[in-house]
Amino acid sequence: MSRLVKKSPSVCMDLPLNNSEISNKLHLMRELLRSCYGPTARLKQVHNNIGGHVVTTSVSSVLLPALSSSQPFINLIKTSILNHVSRFSDCGLFAAIFCLSLIEQSSASRLRGNVAIRVNKHLLAVCTNYLQQDDCGCRVKLDFCSSQNLITLARSIISSKPACVLAEPEMIHVSNMTVRAFLLTVPCNTPGTVSLGRIVTVTIEGQPVLESAVFPGLLVDIPDDFCFNKAHSISNPLHVVLFSISLAGDLPELGDGITEMYPGLDTESQILDQLLEIGKQVAKDEVKLFVCQKVIHPVLQQYLKGQGIIVVERLGITLMEPLAQLAGALPVATLHTRISPTTYGKVRDAGLRQFGSRKMLHLHPVGESAVCTMILCHRNETMLNELKVVCQKTEHLLRLTLKEPCALLGGGCTETHLSTYVRHKSKNEVSETASALGCSQTEFLLGVKMFCQSLEYVARSLEHDGGTSAIDLTHAHHWTVSSDVLKEHLEGSLGFCGCGLVGSCPSNKWTYLNTEYTEFSPAPLFRDTKQPKVLDSFAAKLSAMKVAVETANLALDVRFVIQDMN
Repeated sequence: MSRLVKKSPSVCMDLPLNNSEISNKLHLMRELLRSCYGPTARLKQVHNNIGGHVVTTSVSSVLLPALSSSQPFINLIKTSILNHVSRFSDCGLFAAIFCLSLIEQSSASRLRGNVAIRVNKHLLAVCTNYLQQDDCGCRVKLDFCSSQNLITLARSIISSKPACVLAEPEMIHVSNMTVRAFLLTVPCNTPGTVSLGRIVTVTIEGQPVLESAVFPGLLVDIPDDFCFNKAHSISNPLHVVLFSISLAGDLPELGDGITEMYPGLDTESQILDQLLEIGKQVAKDEVKLFVCQKVIHPVLQQYLKGQGIIVVERLGITLMEPLAQLAGALPVATLHTRISPTTYGKVRDAGLRQFGSRKMLHLHPVGESAVCTMILCHRNETMLNELKVVCQKTEHLLRLTLKEPCALLGGGCTETHLSTYVRHKSKNEVSETASALGCSQTEFLLGVKMFCQSLEYVARSLEHDGGTSAIDLTHAHHWTVSSDVLKEHLEGSLGFCGCGLVGSCPSNKWTYLNTEYTEFSPAPLFRDTKQPKVLDSFAAKLSAMKVAVETANLALDVRFVIQDMN
């Protein structure tokens, strides 16, 4: 009892946004995430101050969990963003930067918190309704008769993650490969309810990126001394049995309950006899591929190989479901009953593939199967891990396009276009909207200004090389201006906008994005012949915008933070 530490009282903080320490940390977090945004972003190396693994990344799903804070208020914002990323895989940095900019602008202004919340909610509804209209100026319909837009979307996602360190030919190769893998998971001739397949990702360190490839079917690791009968590579289907329990002969694998041991009983030989009975049954049933999630007893392995059966052990839990789906097999989870013939599956054939020093068994489905294997190669572990995360998230975003077959213009053009649209619509409806929101017209216009400036701040965050951003006063697209371009030479040196749809021409006028400009209605674009070069996921960005505004409103509404100090 003398060593018992007295419980510390909880700490209560009122109006956390008025606290200078929290405000400084929010500003630092915004600048840190801003520097990681876009294709020319700066990488971050995060290292815990008490040791551990060094994380090198610019991906929000990796970066945010690596950032730790003792402030519950900051962790609340971070958790909200991570929840969005876990569901939609992308636009985490967009959501975080937009959210933090809204919070900072509202805190720095003289606008009342409850008014800012109501205005933000209203403007979010304006943006959401506009983005879901067919005539939206920054929305692009995806045509699944052509893979061009899908490849553009995949390439836009992959190119925005500089930690992958990909050259232009490598970027094109990985983008095409990711789209091909996604298309292989979509069944073509399946009647009834359609379920998407699986992509199994295998990483190989030390090989060139251009050696990455996609294979229909499943590739499984095998040991160096693996014996393969070339007769199995013919087109006759091979019967498959799949075990989800250990076949090593361990007593715990026999099941739960009390085990009674009799004097003189050789339990090892009894269990081995039971395992050999399984071997005899599968050999009698003409099984040619015997797969176990865990370990197989050496004696059973030797018996099965003597019967001409391919044996694969230590498959791992992650490959169990894809293999069961590919072969149509049901995993066997007991040793106490005979194996039912309905649990067997089939593969068309099996072959060997080698990547560097790594050997793999390639299993082909009998008919159409939506399971494929993506082999990812890169020069070192850090780049390879980042590439794997990015490809998996890209595949998830491509799946979202099946539900909502459209995308948004990238390169900051959606943000600037939305900002201009909101300014114009709000100014035309200022009196009735301010009355409905219960605030003055001045307060409403101030709220609109903060919301639009936060959107434009996200677009400006794409520039990291000392340049600035501009907006054209016709279509309201975003343009990047290098630091060596003078203002008087602005019109003749801009090239194409961020998404690649609008080119500079003498009739267009521009202005810098961080300056005041007269509100106008963005003119529609005719996109019959020209395709955008940069696209963002519609579902991910729409969700990110909602999460950013709702999280900012929640932060503005917090009055007290009670923190347990024990």
